[in-house]
Amino acid sequence: MPPSAVKSIRDLIFWQYAKLVSKSAGFGINARAFQMSTFKKLQSEEMQWSGTIREYVKEHEKPNECIYCGVKTNLTLEHILPKCCGGPDSTDNSVWICKSCNSKKGGKRLYEYFGLGNKDKIPRIAEGKYLKLLYSLHEKKGTLNETDLSKFCEVCDLGAKCPKKAKLTVYCLEGAFQKQN
Repeated sequence: MPPSAVKSIRDLIFWQYAKLVSKSAGFGINARAFQMSTFKKLQSEEMQWSGTIREYVKEHEKPNECIYCGVKTNLTLEHILPKCCGGPDSTDNSVWICKSCNSKKGGKRLYEYFGLGNKDKIPRIAEGKYLKLLYSLHEKKGTLNETDLSKFCEVCDLGAKCPKKAKLTVYCLEGAFQKQN
């Protein structure tokens, strides 16, 4: 559950990114003070998140390996936000994973696939790319500063999976990008 300072979609994206920074810095996900400091710096634009070049370099630290399970065979390109949910066909929305993981994930969005209980176990590269993509997509929709969660609950197709209706969860970030028929 994010802290009370997290009130909007933009805030939640920054909070999740601050947790990634904390893990990358070796503090783990339980370093609340470090996370809050990073979150506030992102909010105030004192700190910017890393560019796509950093993500590219991080991806190539473990070339030819499934980003989810580590298998080194039968790799395929996977859309983090599936195309059926409006995800773009771009390098910013793709990672290499094995065919088995790709089959398991199918048309699920990243947080939907991992679930709320495992949201902090998502590989850094996938979540870093995903948060930047969601930021961009919410910016285009004009929903970054949205604080009225009822608007998201009304259109979200993850309702049955979300135990915290009308409370901000990572599902709020992706539920607006529904599966297309």
